[in-house]
Amino acid sequence: MTALTSVGTITLFVEDPRRAQAFYARVFDLPPVYEDESSAVFRFENTLVNVLATTAAHELIEPAPVAGGDTGSRFQLTIWVDDADAVCAELASRGVELLNGPMNRAWGVRTAAFSDPDGHVWEVAQQLGDAAAA
Repeated sequence: MTALTSVGTITLFVEDPRRAQAFYARVFDLPPVYEDESSAVFRFENTLVNVLATTAAHELIEPAPVAGGDTGSRFQLTIWVDDADAVCAELASRGVELLNGPMNRAWGVRTAAFSDPDGHVWEVAQQLGDAAAA
């Protein structure tokens, strides 16, 4: 069996693909590498993020149900950065409101979290030196 160690694409189910596309293009300063009427795909180095209309999601995962947007977050996506504070300032200039942070975590990482318009939580994380962890 081939090793299952490389994540190629993460698909996020969204209510409005054009709204999600505008958010991702603005916040991450990325153009879509693919788009159609129900999706837009963005390249994050070696991983693709696909924002897909919930109406199109059913055929991908049936018979599993597509959860509604009001069910709460069950995951977060993390992007490693060199300077969490500088990235948070840049996010603020792009109209992003943080859910929390930036704050030092006990495990030696400085983090801040924000969500996209559909409630998918993203985190920026900066690895701290051993002495810097709070």
